Formats: sequence, structure tokens, C-alpha cells
Amino acid sequence: MEQLALTAPAHDVSILGLFLQAGWIVKAVMIGLLAASIWTWAIILDKTFAFRRMRSQLNRFEENFWSGQSLEELYSTLSDRKTVGMGSLFVAAMREWKKSFERGARSPISLQSRIDRAMDVALVREMDKLEARLGFLASVGSVAFYVGLFGTVIGIMTSFQAIAGSDSTNLAVVAPGIAEALLATAIGLLAAIPALLAYNKLTTEAGKIGSRLEAFADEFSGILSRQLDERGASQAQSAAE
Repeated sequence: MEQLALTAPAHDVSILGLFLQAGWIVKAVMIGLLAASIWTWAIILDKTFAFRRMRSQLNRFEENFWSGQSLEELYSTLSDRKTVGMGSLFVAAMREWKKSFERGARSPISLQSRIDRAMDVALVREMDKLEARLGFLASVGSVAFYVGLFGTVIGIMTSFQAIAGSDSTNLAVVAPGIAEALLATAIGLLAAIPALLAYNKLTTEAGKIGSRLEAFADEFSGILSRQLDERGASQAQSAAE
């Protein structure tokens, strides 16, 4: 009697093989997650270097600001340059200061208010630059796992449908389909974990830089306020004489 041996078809269980054997929905999920992961790492690297440059620029500006040179000299140096961080706040405040006196501003209170608003606007712009694209990291960190899980569910459903239509329930037949489905969840985690960790870290760093900018804005506003008081007292003394 001739014995017939039933053998399961060979499957490529490498990552590339599992991807190629997956259904089109699962493939679309994997490709989307891989694209999100690549863009996530691009944002992480860009923001890491950008924050490093920003901290270096803040340190240099503070050295120049407290070096003893006059505000007019520092303004003339920075006014024609592209400024960031504290430099943007300083230039915005000094530009409003000079415009107001050129137009003959008489009310120190209104001038102080305009200077504060100018620095607030510059501060908002700087914070927008710091926090740009961080929302994408938050979205990937919170959604990528569930997108991968969706791909896994679709892949497992497809595998079970294929098993139901076959005459074999051998593990060698079941395992490749399950592995293809689980690969989607693995890629989802690969995208979500770095995005979430980077978002928390970069958000903290952006907050620290923002606190330094706010502290400088408050301190510089105080300096200009004292100069306005001194100028007002000098004018009052001249008028009395």
C-alpha cells in the first residue's frame, strides 16, 4: 500500500516575506505605519538639533545683553539680522520703543503696554516655531498602536477564513498567517513608542525654553519701565526749572 504524505506548502517567514504575503489591507496599514515612523524620526532629529541651536543662541544673546553695551548698540547690531528667541523679543520691543518716541509718544503707560504686547506677539511666534510638528508625534504615539492592531485583526480574520476553506489545521498552515497579522502590531509599536517618548521629552524642552523667553520678556519689560520712569522724571525736572 502506497502511503501518501501530505506536506504543508512552504512559507517565507522573514519580515519581508511576511509583508509580501499579507493581504492588501494589512500591507496598506504597514506601509502607512512605516511612513509615519520615518517621518517621526525625521521630526525627532530635526527638533533635537533645533532645540540645541536655540539653547546655544539663548546663551550667546544673554552674554551679549549683559555684557555692558548699550541697548541702542545691541539693537543696531540685531535689527538687520534674522533673529530668534530672545533676540526676536528684544528687537520687537526696541522697534516699538523707537517708533513711539519718533512719533512723540507722551504717555509712558500706553508705551509700556505697546511694548509688552509687541513682546507677547513675538513670544507667541517663537513658541509656535518650537512646538511646530510636535502634535504629529502626539498623534502617532496615541494612534499608531491601534492602527497596527486594526491590521492585525484584519490579518487574523483573513487567516481564519483561509483555514476554514482548507482541509488542514496544521500549525504550519496557521502560523504564517498569524505571523503576518502580528507584524502589523509590531510595526505599530515601533512607530508609537519612539513618538510618545520623543513627544514627552521635546515638549518638556520646549517648555523650558519658553520659560526662559518669558523670564527675559518680564525682565526686559522691567528695564524699559525703569528707563521710562527716569525719562519722565528728567522731563518733569526740566519743566520745573
